[in-house]
Amino acid sequence: MTWAPVEKECQASRLSLDEMHTTEAIILLGVFAMLLAVGVPIAFSIGLSTLVTMLLLFDVQMALTTMAQRMATGADAFVLLAIPFFILAGQIMNRGGIARRIIAFARSLVGMFPGGLAFVNIVSAMFFGALSGSAVAAASAIGGVMSPHMDEAGYDRGFSAAVNITASTTGLIIPPSNVLIVYAFVSGGSIATLFMAGYLPGLLVGVLLMAVTGIIARRRGYPTAGRIRVGEVLRTFLAALPSLGLIVVVIGGIIAGVFTATEAAAVAVFYALVLAFIYRELRAGDLSKILLESAQTTSIVLLLVATSMCMSWVLVLQDVPQSITEAIMGISANEIVVLALMNVILLVVGTFMDITPAVLIFTPIFLPIATKLGMDPTHFGIMMVLNLCIGLCTPPVGSVLFVGCSVGKVSMTRVVRPMLPLYIAMIIALLLVAYIPAISLWLPQLLGE
Repeated sequence: MTWAPVEKECQASRLSLDEMHTTEAIILLGVFAMLLAVGVPIAFSIGLSTLVTMLLLFDVQMALTTMAQRMATGADAFVLLAIPFFILAGQIMNRGGIARRIIAFARSLVGMFPGGLAFVNIVSAMFFGALSGSAVAAASAIGGVMSPHMDEAGYDRGFSAAVNITASTTGLIIPPSNVLIVYAFVSGGSIATLFMAGYLPGLLVGVLLMAVTGIIARRRGYPTAGRIRVGEVLRTFLAALPSLGLIVVVIGGIIAGVFTATEAAAVAVFYALVLAFIYRELRAGDLSKILLESAQTTSIVLLLVATSMCMSWVLVLQDVPQSITEAIMGISANEIVVLALMNVILLVVGTFMDITPAVLIFTPIFLPIATKLGMDPTHFGIMMVLNLCIGLCTPPVGSVLFVGCSVGKVSMTRVVRPMLPLYIAMIIALLLVAYIPAISLWLPQLLGE
């Protein structure tokens, strides 16, 4: 009897603490959503909403000090050095004549099919994305070359842009990929394993996009890009071989243990630089602009990393991941249902949040649920990145969507409708990857990663 008042007091304290956590979490997410709605850049939206919440938790000095420490700690990781190097390598390749040679090779391979130029766009984007690790770079480089040719051949401009936009996202799944590096950083996984896991899902997305594109092209009577000629295939392959060799050097070196992912990124910069000068399509005077653009992109990415890691810390402090885990598991313990719920949430998140902060914020929330279901972290990472790639093609904040529309010289409203069947292809790929783990895990297991 003597313990009853104490127990009641403890229960009341726990309820009060839970209510306080809920209130602060709502304020955090509410301020974040409000800032996004009024057009504040996402890195600043994350940082400001986190700061407001921390001012509720601590006094001013403690809040500012803690936030500065968490941002510095979040960005202070050796593995993140790979990101600026891969960004720089992508910028060099974008200007160094590499895209044009890859497009010529892809045209000789798949140009004979109905709608051949659309096929060329998809295959080229897969190749270039695998080299640069950037969906935006692929959309810009490949779209810039392919759009005029597709216009001349009578392709609908909205359809051409839609193909370029969706195909460009394969570069974030097929390695090397900056987003997979970010996921490895926040999850503690192996970059080499994630890189190997990305190949088959990336190819699956490309094949399904080509299947849908082929059906549409046949119905609309789009022309082929010419008959296949063995001599032409061999010639274009030899011309593109030095560029494609970058994949072998970077990925092969990582798998063989010759160098780390960060060192591989530096090797990629050197290789791309030498190749661009050999092709004589890059002058010494271009380097200053390339370095400046790479530094600007890197600063955006690392600011996102720093502020997102700070927000993740506050979310964990407020028990948000645990609450979401309990809520989802409370709905159902069935793996199929739980995976469907997580994918629906991520698809919604992808429509208003860029892929890097989404990975940084939602990995600590959903990864514990996935592991509780017995899901391999590598499998979950590939599923998550593929899911968020769909968001890059989706209004209102899809970065690849904006770049693709700009390069294709077409309005967003004109692109959305022809993109719908391509969305379906990507969602089918997502469901296959989510529910068939072997698509992601077979290659890493085969290579012993």
